[in-house]
Amino acid sequence: RVFPSLQGLSSPMLRCPSQRLLDRIVRRYAEVPDAGSIYMDHLTDRDKLRLLYTLSVNSHPILLQIFPDVEGWPFPRYLGSCGRLVVSASTRPLRDFYGAAPEVAADLALQLLAVLRSMGTNDLNYFFYFTHVDAGTFGVFSNGHLFIRDASTLGIIDKEEGSQMIDGQQEYKDIFSCLTVDCQSAFVSCNSIRDKHSLVMVCQELLPKLLKGKFLQPVQEKIDSFLQHCADGLADDQGVNEAVTELAEILKPLRSCDSRFAYRYPDCKYSDKY
Repeated sequence: RVFPSLQGLSSPMLRCPSQRLLDRIVRRYAEVPDAGSIYMDHLTDRDKLRLLYTLSVNSHPILLQIFPDVEGWPFPRYLGSCGRLVVSASTRPLRDFYGAAPEVAADLALQLLAVLRSMGTNDLNYFFYFTHVDAGTFGVFSNGHLFIRDASTLGIIDKEEGSQMIDGQQEYKDIFSCLTVDCQSAFVSCNSIRDKHSLVMVCQELLPKLLKGKFLQPVQEKIDSFLQHCADGLADDQGVNEAVTELAEILKPLRSCDSRFAYRYPDCKYSDKY
């Protein structure tokens, strides 16, 4: 729909594309006049090349445009961009909260689990998975609400249409393919990505640093045991939803309801949801 001769972009977001996802990108690309037109006439060749270049170098601003926060997606609001500069709402990285009070750590861990669940199960039937996570991947607004701060490492699989990636296409190289990654690096097969993929990564890299040594026994022992079990890949017979529910049940009694958590206060005083 943009340039038929260019295929196989190295962006994680487009490793497992579907026509539905590509249409969504083109129609919601905001850096052109008359964005959202049902016709493609509003995209000049220059616009098309800029879109492809952005997708290849850093898909973060594109994701923020096509899955906006006003629709409930866990991303900061996209305000605009100019070249390599992207302007969005400010957040503090999750690493700033590794030394936070136990009730704050429990609250952030629960939000993190909720984000992962929404990335795997949502009304649009898109499955989001991380190719990499670190302490800067997630951020926290001043009201205590956790969001995905860096979406550049997110891949997307269309559970409704399925992937259009074929084995031979992974060998195809276009003019953008080698800008940000090693051209010889092997890509993970779309079919090999499981529901637990992102949860296992978070259990390995983030949750131990956020929850380590924060709580009294035997609660801390239960948390440490679960995180180790999760980091090892979970048992074959345990689904992601069951695993998330298990950890959430441990953490829920550990968070508090006060003005430090403005995103849910004072609602938490009157709702069973919290």
